[in-house]
Amino acid sequence: MTENTPSDAEARRAIQPVICYPVETLPQPDMALYAQARAELRKTDEVLVPPRDASTFTVPAGHFFRISSVEAAQVGDLNLWNAKDLSEKFYSGKTRALHGTHITTGQQMWSSFPHLRPMTTITRDTLDWYGIDAFGGSVHDVIGTRCDPYTHHLLKGGQYHHCCHSNLTRALAAHLDVPLAEAEPHVHDVLNVFMCTGFTRDTGQYFMKASPVRPGDYLEFFAEIDLLGALSACPGGDCSAEHSSDVARCYPLLVEVFAPELDVLKARADNHVNGYDRTHGL
Repeated sequence: MTENTPSDAEARRAIQPVICYPVETLPQPDMALYAQARAELRKTDEVLVPPRDASTFTVPAGHFFRISSVEAAQVGDLNLWNAKDLSEKFYSGKTRALHGTHITTGQQMWSSFPHLRPMTTITRDTLDWYGIDAFGGSVHDVIGTRCDPYTHHLLKGGQYHHCCHSNLTRALAAHLDVPLAEAEPHVHDVLNVFMCTGFTRDTGQYFMKASPVRPGDYLEFFAEIDLLGALSACPGGDCSAEHSSDVARCYPLLVEVFAPELDVLKARADNHVNGYDRTHGL
């Protein structure tokens, strides 16, 4: 109790919450069609992302891609763009509002305004068994913003260049063959692949804990549009103790791209283009 506590404080706290975005009318991906398509896949490309660094990759619309653990527990920070228009990029905040703090099989990664359409559909998650643990932790979050050198300097001082933000910036600059300053504004909030996170019950702070990922685990996506991706193998390793440091053990991550025999884009009816007319009331 404080001097500001009103007499009806408990009654106010007891009011039932309301879901901001009910998703009953959200168009649902045809998971049976995706399952049919992924039954016959041909690998077309792969990229091994080095520890404490990032790499780019491209995925044509209608293809699948997987991010896999190959040596030991390691988390990754994923950025996605429309390969033909970098202004359309992954919108973690809206994905979180629609699907929740962590995403898994059957859920989608949504793009930024004015597009707001699915960029990917998650088609397989070998960590879907984890659920939500006793601490409120879960896997594959869209709440963390990516480790970055600015926050590192704010909290610890110094110049640390292998934060995921810097890793993604270097990788994108190299891919586009542009200066770092031109690439950096395109880097955005991430999907934290394999990372186990949540919020503390008492202070509401973002926490991390040891990732449950093991070699052979993977997260698989279907590319709804032509994608340019960048993945950073986080300098936190499995994020069990250190965040952005040279102390944690870090390992590579594998990105593989697959072409299905079935052309899913032609087999389905919708094309996911957002229907808002952009007149904004005028």
